[in-house]
Amino acid sequence: MLREATAMNVRQNLGELLNGVQYRHDSIVITKAGKPVAALVDMATFERMRRKNDGEFEKLWAQFAKGFEDLSDDEAQALASQALEEARAEISAKAASAEAAGNKPAES
Repeated sequence: MLREATAMNVRQNLGELLNGVQYRHDSIVITKAGKPVAALVDMATFERMRRKNDGEFEKLWAQFAKGFEDLSDDEAQALASQALEEARAEISAKAASAEAAGNKPAES
């Protein structure tokens, strides 16, 4: 799961955040003054990124970021919130469907 944490939050809760990264494979985007400055990722993800010596990751990230250049921070936040709500609705619908079919929903 992708999460965001302020630098202050990271300083205060580093152990908890590291557990999330290590055991749940969370990725943490660390922000200062509302701007992303670093990321905390599990070692497997880091190793995959490190092996990308040809710059493929950077090229893909630049393409992704370019698609959002013309959005204000408020517009980007609104899109992220909308995507989150849609994902939650989809998960709830799948769980309800599985429950109705008599299947136990998978834990994440």
